[in-house]
Amino acid sequence: MWQLIPVSAFTNAATWNSSSFQLASVIGPALGGFGIAFLGSATGVYVLAAIAGFMCFILTAAISKQKTIRSTEPISLKALSAGAKFVWENQLILAAITLDMFAVLLGGAIALLPIFAKDILQVGPLELGYLQAAPSIGALFMAIILAYLPPLRQAGPALLWSVVGFGVVTIIFGLSRWFWLSLLMLVLSGALDTISVVIRHTLVQIRTPDNLRGRVAAINSVFISASNELGGFESGLTAALFGPIISVVGGGIGTIAVVIAVAAIWPGIAKLGALQEYEGK
Repeated sequence: MWQLIPVSAFTNAATWNSSSFQLASVIGPALGGFGIAFLGSATGVYVLAAIAGFMCFILTAAISKQKTIRSTEPISLKALSAGAKFVWENQLILAAITLDMFAVLLGGAIALLPIFAKDILQVGPLELGYLQAAPSIGALFMAIILAYLPPLRQAGPALLWSVVGFGVVTIIFGLSRWFWLSLLMLVLSGALDTISVVIRHTLVQIRTPDNLRGRVAAINSVFISASNELGGFESGLTAALFGPIISVVGGGIGTIAVVIAVAAIWPGIAKLGALQEYEGK
């Protein structure tokens, strides 16, 4: 993406990228269900998915090759660890990645939605589907809003407050006994998470040298994948030990505590301004 889009438009491009993902997350499962009902089996849906994947390959292959200077560094353990070393030495990137990882690890309530729908909110499978789609819907709306708004002038405070807000709505969701309030909190959680996602992705791309961008992006992806999967495990384990309500509410409190800790350990994150001003720094 860095080779195709100028720095001035990168935040906007990252937002549209996020919005397209959220749109697919909302519409994709619904289209899959309609396809199975219409075709009578899942086979045709998988065939259509394969065709869509092939079309994506063709469109990607059609992108004109950009002139870049490729690294001639030989493959070695030192080369593989260069990305991790860069992240460790770059305090702002390390703070942003750490904040996102632990916020998702502690504040994720998605894994427990079936329990909340059946035992706490006492609703059926249709309402469970609404609850599962709610974060993606909120993320989609926020991504569209961010795409049309000017670039954030105070990215650091926006990042910290969005994660604090994520923790607050998680706590309210855990305490809620009203379906519509729970649904609203999940929509807000997706919207607030999108703010932190856009800021983090833009920050990682802009502040990383071109020769390390792939390795740093890989580390960022590992952090995201690990936090999502381990977050589901953490939610299930704490729910089994202490109950689902304590699991979700405690996770929201833990998310807010993580923000306070990150702001204290890396105070520079709170001073982060417009991301475009930090290119190459």
